[in-house]
Amino acid sequence: MADTHFGARQVPLADKQALVDDVFHSVAPRYDLMNDLMSLGLHRAWKDALVTALDPPKSRPFALLDIAGGTGDVAMRVIAAGGEFTRATVCDINPDMLAVGRERAEAHSPTLPSPATGGGIGMGITFTEGNAEALPFADRSFDAVTIAFGIRNVPRIDVALAEAFRVLKIGGKFLCLEFSTVDVPGLDRLYDFYSFNVIPALGRAVAGDAESYRYLVESIRRFPRPEAFAAMLRAAGFRRVSYQQMTGGIVALHWGWRL
Repeated sequence: MADTHFGARQVPLADKQALVDDVFHSVAPRYDLMNDLMSLGLHRAWKDALVTALDPPKSRPFALLDIAGGTGDVAMRVIAAGGEFTRATVCDINPDMLAVGRERAEAHSPTLPSPATGGGIGMGITFTEGNAEALPFADRSFDAVTIAFGIRNVPRIDVALAEAFRVLKIGGKFLCLEFSTVDVPGLDRLYDFYSFNVIPALGRAVAGDAESYRYLVESIRRFPRPEAFAAMLRAAGFRRVSYQQMTGGIVALHWGWRL
């Protein structure tokens, strides 16, 4: 059985998913608050850029799949930007993150009760527990697939990209927002100091968990550089692949189409 990385550690590939699950079980209750604190609120602008690039239509049906989007943050932004026929499915492997998302969706749509199944909740959003490496959806089911700050936690990224391609309709767009490689001299050293010293301390103070946030920082350093990840998208079958680095390279927005 091959090994893979879990932050700075090498672990058996079969063990990584359980280790990642433990991280997100721990951080789920304070996940969105910590995102605001860690990014100084910039994650909101980055996600807005993703939604702008997605550009959901306002006059026709549009089905989005948001992978690893348990808290519903991206899905609710897409629903708000789209028209009345826009629908979003949030798929996440972690039930604690999904619970946070369901609660947030209910709070944003108090007049739309949850159905008896506990699945769809207001605002056209459905929450589904599922693995990015084996999505529980039929081929060519969605007009767009997004994943924000989640792909680096998937044990087999190539398998997850193949699954995203499989569930996209012909002409559908894939967008991935992920941390990247800082390319501004001086900012790289400041970013490293902030990442490895301030973020774990924030995790300890706010979420009572420094180690999970240390892993999240380490996982960023292990993620492929933008051009290498773009090559992975092409290998998965996506066409017209490109990316845009933002905030000095701290994050990158990647995209490609199923043509």
